[in-house]
Amino acid sequence: MPISPSSSAQAAREAVAVRLRDLRKKAGLTVAELAGRCGWHHAKTSRIENARTAPSAKDIRLWCGATSAEDQAEDLIVRSLHAESMYTEWRHQMRSGLKQLQNSSAQFFRDTQLFRVYSSTLVPGLLQTEGYAAAILRTVARFRELAFDDSAEAARARVERSRIIHEPGHRFVLLIEESVLYHQIADADAMAAQLGYLLTAGASPSVSLGIVPMATHERGQWPRETFHVYDDTLVSVELVSARVRISQPSEVALYLKAFEQLRSMAVYGRDARALIVKAVEALR
Repeated sequence: MPISPSSSAQAAREAVAVRLRDLRKKAGLTVAELAGRCGWHHAKTSRIENARTAPSAKDIRLWCGATSAEDQAEDLIVRSLHAESMYTEWRHQMRSGLKQLQNSSAQFFRDTQLFRVYSSTLVPGLLQTEGYAAAILRTVARFRELAFDDSAEAARARVERSRIIHEPGHRFVLLIEESVLYHQIADADAMAAQLGYLLTAGASPSVSLGIVPMATHERGQWPRETFHVYDDTLVSVELVSARVRISQPSEVALYLKAFEQLRSMAVYGRDARALIVKAVEALR
């Protein structure tokens, strides 16, 4: 099964902490002695070694200098920066507003050739209508208690970014759970428009839209956290508090394995359209 994205980020932090602790022990220093050489309180050493505090580049250089391991400093700095970049808090992402958050990934989308998206909760952003997207982003703005609500502008930016599905050079393999079709995210009119768009967008030659039926028996994979795979190199997982970016090849491979198993349980074409039509009829 895929590794929990939050635990994956923490594991990367802990790997750096273990190496720093090993350097201290190899040098024969106590926690207090290392702290004295680095010029900080011994509690900071403990927090770093227990992965409760992320060391700065300066901290790592001082640590390696104190343990006569200067040649390892740059590698540890790179690993520490990678661990911290895996886990990005939403409050930092949203400082410039929801619209800017949509625009920030536009170039990355253009550079990506193969998109794989599995969603157990919402219609994927690439297939969202403006009304549906606006309803989601309004909820986000309220939940995050943002200083200003630019959800309407952000929804338009999301739809504009999604026009990439009509551009050559990209392929989109999108999977959703059937329950997504029934989550009343927006009002009935907006939901009907969204479901109607799925009927047309799913017929695009560059898009493969699969729906995992609720009636599937003996599932090989239960509904997972929503995740996006970009080409074969990056997985993005959105948590309540943060976005986790996973690039470790072994972990990317686990998400790809889960995706393929989920894809094998989905229905496509006429069968998928029948599930969407059924959901539309349920709105009446």
